Amino acid sequence: MRIYLKRDDEIELIRQSGEILTDAIKLVGENIKPGVSLLELDKIAENYIISRGAEPSCKGYDGFPGTLCLSVNNIVVHGIPNDYKLKEGDIISVDCTVKYKGYCSDCAYTYGVGNIKEQDKKLLEVTKQSLFEAINIAQVGKRLGDIGYTIENYVKKNGFYIIEEYGGHGIGKGIHEDPIVENKGKKNTGYKICNGLVLAIEPITSISTGDTNVLDNGWDVITKDGCNAAHFEATIGFYNNKTIILTDINKCEV
Repeated sequence: MRIYLKRDDEIELIRQSGEILTDAIKLVGENIKPGVSLLELDKIAENYIISRGAEPSCKGYDGFPGTLCLSVNNIVVHGIPNDYKLKEGDIISVDCTVKYKGYCSDCAYTYGVGNIKEQDKKLLEVTKQSLFEAINIAQVGKRLGDIGYTIENYVKKNGFYIIEEYGGHGIGKGIHEDPIVENKGKKNTGYKICNGLVLAIEPITSISTGDTNVLDNGWDVITKDGCNAAHFEATIGFYNNKTIILTDINKCEV
């Protein structure tokens, strides 16, 4: 494990990148409605990010074709944008990374399309709140296991499941850097959080199982039993013994 701690000016550039990113996701959220295709949403995001002088850093990453990962219903993460048209009652995770002046930010928000089922509504609320709970516990001197424990405990006590194979990570000049930030863990274990660390924390949950498969395209991860999944993500940094939110998902609300 090789962890790259960031200088104050680097954290500021990640914050600027994150501002562009949350604005882009909010714009996508405002265009989510029945009849809109995933490719249309992807193009909206790409055009906006480029207009702000930034790069959609997911596009081309290990061959990924889109600006956004768009994961609908039982697609957990890494959904490739295609010509699927959203329907009333769908839920859709919008996951994106932006590079600005050489530095990346990462954020995800799951939206409901029109009126959604009460169970899906609760899934989204619990998953989003588990992220807030994790951010609240993430402080200099705490350990990564505290973050994982907080997410896992909150999600499970509310009756849902963690997708264990996927989780958060460090971020900076690259989209994915050390350390891995798991969505499960034990208190007081793992890497100790320190000033200069920048993390993407991303609880990924499902309704009835944590088991997944990957489709033949090599990207779309789906739940084995077809149940719906949710995903929220924020980038945070640690500076002067304070926790700084670099992608504020509250700005993604529509």
